[in-house]
Amino acid sequence: MSSTESPDARAVPVVPPGRPSWVSRGEEVRTVTLPGATMAVRSREPAQEGLPPALYLHGLGGSSQNWSALMDRLAGHVDGEALDLPGFGDSPPPDDRDFSITGCARVVIRYLDARGRGPVHLLANSMGGAVATRVAAVRPDLVRTLTLISPALPELRPQRTAVPTGLLAVPGIASFFARATKDWTPERRTREVLALCYGDPGRVTPEEFERAVAEFERRLELPYFWDVMARAARGIVDSYTLGGQHSLWRQAERVLAPTLLVYGKRDQLVSFRMAHRASKTFRDSRLLTLLESGHVAMMEDPDAVARAFRDLLTDTAATAERSATPRG
Repeated sequence: MSSTESPDARAVPVVPPGRPSWVSRGEEVRTVTLPGATMAVRSREPAQEGLPPALYLHGLGGSSQNWSALMDRLAGHVDGEALDLPGFGDSPPPDDRDFSITGCARVVIRYLDARGRGPVHLLANSMGGAVATRVAAVRPDLVRTLTLISPALPELRPQRTAVPTGLLAVPGIASFFARATKDWTPERRTREVLALCYGDPGRVTPEEFERAVAEFERRLELPYFWDVMARAARGIVDSYTLGGQHSLWRQAERVLAPTLLVYGKRDQLVSFRMAHRASKTFRDSRLLTLLESGHVAMMEDPDAVARAFRDLLTDTAATAERSATPRG
């Protein structure tokens, strides 16, 4: 992308905060400067000509790296880009320090408008799923299909295993946790996260574990790491309390894009019981249930997610073709 594409989206050399994150073979990471935010964007190289655009959004504490396995499997079907949302991965915090779901949605919309890539196939996990739902509801012109993997939509009775993560939103808790765990090794921190996010942490290969440890070490060096986690967690909790037209469930009802919902039966952060409500709420939806997966199905079982997404692509294209065929 050159600076002539848009005055609001300038590709510049990657200058990540501290050490850069891991870049898998066949990927490239660049930074894009928007008004009020600078974001790292991960993509496969080179992109195949003529493929429809896709955009991937990660969850709380995640990064664009979370999508590498799925991006690799879908490289011949979509021209994918994965964002490091502001404050995560290699993206610094936004100028306004707004980590709310609405604030993140505004940044995503700003990026898509500046790039002129819409409508995109929008794929998102957890917190990113809430952001993507809001984007699809308020800007349906930007979203061709929606794929939500364990989306962080409001739960009246969250699982007990999700409570500690939610407590990060309480003022002072994040800094307290940082002090209480200051002697934890990166290996221990990584094991704790994997045990929470994976249905079976044993599926993580030694190489993947080593990369995850290195990424945890890198993030802990960032002076804003705990502040971003606290503010983003607060943004999720705050979104659960919004009513009326700003309610995420109300906005889910407004989504027009064909929607693939992916839920792991072993998810400890988003209750599997929410799959039924989501299936009833999104008007044009299909559900993929993965019995052995937890919260990050695109990392735990990328083959199954890729198959379901390809089916969505095929069916959506067939529907569009039928609609375009003259009758009579």
